[in-house]
Amino acid sequence: MSLVLGLTGSIGMGKSTVAAMFADAGVPVFDADAEVHRLQGPGGALVAQIEAEFPDTTTELGVDRTLLGEAVFGNPEAFKRLEGIVHPAVAHARNEFLKANSDQPLVLLDVPLLFEAGGWRQVDKIIVVSAPPEVQRERVLARPGMTVERFESILARQMPDAEKRARADFVISTGGTKDATRAEVAAVIACLTGQTGG
Repeated sequence: MSLVLGLTGSIGMGKSTVAAMFADAGVPVFDADAEVHRLQGPGGALVAQIEAEFPDTTTELGVDRTLLGEAVFGNPEAFKRLEGIVHPAVAHARNEFLKANSDQPLVLLDVPLLFEAGGWRQVDKIIVVSAPPEVQRERVLARPGMTVERFESILARQMPDAEKRARADFVISTGGTKDATRAEVAAVIACLTGQTGG
């Protein structure tokens, strides 16, 4: 039976980078965001349902995330309807992933809203990725199409970083070098698998 790790962190904290480091170290990773992209991409299982609920938000390439974002941005009721479509499908894919990897000592669930969406109840250990606020802000505002207003709206929907860190079993810092972060990842894996050295 695998030890299930939940990886989370606020926007711009370096969560994807840390997830990739776990994958590089041989830990199977379920990426909830990538699964959403797959389900909403060309021929994705959720495209027709999302188009029916939010007309004119899809193309032959699947869901147009910009158009869908505009349809739900600032509208909590619409956002809830969207979550009602997406969350069950992602939960099903996650359960299939856990079954397929049940012989692994560790598996990692990369879930952006682990605390906010209640996913923390389904994991054995929680890892929070964190960086100083000024590093986070700089990273996020450098993203294409990102505005200060949008960044602040995303932050408002996420649990504050300090609160996430307080609830974590492990905190991995991404404010320094990649090598330093990779060493922290290796230390967490060693701690959880009882390995020494590396």
